[in-house]
Amino acid sequence: MTNTSHVVHLTIDAAHFDDIPGFYAEINRVFMANEDWTLGHSLDALDDLLYGAYGTAKGAGLVHLHWINIEKSRHDLGLATTRKWLSQKLDGPGGFNRKRIADQLQALEDGSGQTFFDIVLEIFASHSSLKLIPA
Repeated sequence: MTNTSHVVHLTIDAAHFDDIPGFYAEINRVFMANEDWTLGHSLDALDDLLYGAYGTAKGAGLVHLHWINIEKSRHDLGLATTRKWLSQKLDGPGGFNRKRIADQLQALEDGSGQTFFDIVLEIFASHSSLKLIPA
């Protein structure tokens, strides 16, 4: 059961970023301000952060996350950025599941795939202790 007696209000502002590295910098600025380490550029790490075991949200019953200029982020983290992000994963070294990434890229090109922005919203929505407040 979530302890709703302790609500933390946080704000991310899309005016502070226009790409994926900038998004993570903003997440670190807001969620990791009191930590001596930063969150890596990983959607899995973002998901882990939202469980509230560390960072600004640690111990919070509920986090109200205000996302200022969210429509700017929808554009900035949309199709072109996602295409570039997935292509870089395919072109670079690493332990990525290349078939899965290629399938994601193809779905994106077909108009049925998720953008990076869509994935972030899905991660946020999967956490009942987080309430996203678009602004």
